[in-house]
Amino acid sequence: MASPTDIRKGKVIMYQGVPHLVLEMMHRMQGRQAGFVQTTLRNLTTGASTTVKFRSTENVEFCHVATETYEYSYEDPQGVHFMNPETFEDTVLPASLIEDQKKYLVSAHEYDLLFVDGKAMEVRLPSSVDMKVVDAPEGVRGDTASNVQKPATTESGLTLQVPLFIKEGDIIRVSTDTGKYLGRA
Repeated sequence: MASPTDIRKGKVIMYQGVPHLVLEMMHRMQGRQAGFVQTTLRNLTTGASTTVKFRSTENVEFCHVATETYEYSYEDPQGVHFMNPETFEDTVLPASLIEDQKKYLVSAHEYDLLFVDGKAMEVRLPSSVDMKVVDAPEGVRGDTASNVQKPATTESGLTLQVPLFIKEGDIIRVSTDTGKYLGRA
């Protein structure tokens, strides 16, 4: 058991019998009272976020975590499948758990999976992903006065605004934080 002051962003703690990822952490003091740690936690089984206050006198249990690199394979009704490139072992994550991250997953690309007590719980995305454009309408002639953009769809189904010169089949770099076009790859 550890003190709440040991909690840091990115750590995984056991809260109410379920592993939670620490998204934010702030140490606060209130006048003459004892300090407390205010955290924003994401439940790793449901994906729900919550704000929790821990008094400095409470104990916190940290979970054993490991990060391993897996290759994204495909998605089916069972979930999202990842393959270990060394052992060819298949790992399945529920689609509901990584709903926001699915639009950045590209087949045959490697991603880091977070394992909590030996079970895959989360996909850790890189800061940017290279994707192929599968649908991009032609730019209208004369629309080149200033930074004019058009919608384009990538191989994962993500729709974003790109410059007029991007064509179908181009490989573009997309930010996983903002979902915006960063440039050609």
